Amino acid sequence: MAETIERRQDGRVTAGVTFASRLAFENVSHSFNSHAQTLRNVSLTAEPGEVLCLLGPSGSGKTTLLRIAAGIETQTSGRVLLNDREISGPDLFVPPEKRSVGLVFQDFALFPHLTILENVKFGLTALSRVEAKREALISLERVGLESYADAYPHVLSGGEQQRVALARAIAPRPGVLLMDEPFSGLDSRLKDQVRAETLGILRQSRSTAIVVTHDAEEAMRMGDRIALLKDGELVQTGTAEELFNAPVNLFAAGFFSELNIFDGRALSGRVETPIGIFDANGFQDGVGVAVATRLSAFDVSESVGEIPARVISRRFLGVVELLELAVQGAERHVRARIRCGALPRSSRDVWLNVRKSDVLVFESRSENA
Repeated sequence: MAETIERRQDGRVTAGVTFASRLAFENVSHSFNSHAQTLRNVSLTAEPGEVLCLLGPSGSGKTTLLRIAAGIETQTSGRVLLNDREISGPDLFVPPEKRSVGLVFQDFALFPHLTILENVKFGLTALSRVEAKREALISLERVGLESYADAYPHVLSGGEQQRVALARAIAPRPGVLLMDEPFSGLDSRLKDQVRAETLGILRQSRSTAIVVTHDAEEAMRMGDRIALLKDGELVQTGTAEELFNAPVNLFAAGFFSELNIFDGRALSGRVETPIGIFDANGFQDGVGVAVATRLSAFDVSESVGEIPARVISRRFLGVVELLELAVQGAERHVRARIRCGALPRSSRDVWLNVRKSDVLVFESRSENA
């Protein structure tokens, strides 16, 4: 099927890659040496046209997985498949330039001595000079920077440089686009805007994209699905709603929310904590459990509530305030986020109500150790 070029009302090109590809990792493991295993038996698939975010802390294996997909790194075991065709495995290795995979680096990696157009043309070596210029201009138009074709990277802002890097990656019309923390170098005020623009370009070009990030909010904003990794292992995969509302363990819950954690033991399907008694269905009597409450779990009032508490400190954060509260029986201060103005500044002795929907119960950390 040939690609058709369409334009929005503002004249910008909107159509892009028609042949979005499926990229699959099958039981992929990786070690830098026999003592440092960076990936452990990871199986994961990015579906055609999907934006899949690889999320996790530093050292979790996100970038290594991306480099294996790009062909920059080779896995120790397992296979990588593009549209069900093996491109890396025990007996086969397709070089990076033949994989139909685009890569956007963390630092944009633009050549300072080349014009913007020449930067975008750089990977179009299989085309004639005329065809390469045409494809590069189309790609620049997609990201709204065609007027900068003859300029040099140093005259562009960080956000504009990121869009040039994206234009260069999509110019060859790859089946899969790989992005390694593409917004980490941007000013925090620019991130939201550039992230939204990038997501719009990915949607318009219908690219399959795998985006590495350590920022849970960024993953929720961008990803159709999120793959959460820890210590080289895949912890959980799903939509933002699935990972936020039904995390599989305490690590997954803590990656998406700040938590207060109370240790207890299950008894008759319940667990008792300093902030109340909660369901512990599915846990055997005597098993240690961790009760995790999001900071949004608490309603705080001067006069109405179930749990008495004392305000130790409060921090103004704009729309919300962060409270530290002393609760009888709690080993550590309990943290709560409340809407600004909900509690008078003079309040000291208060009452808490806990929203059960913001309480999660897991097998305790000590039981998992």
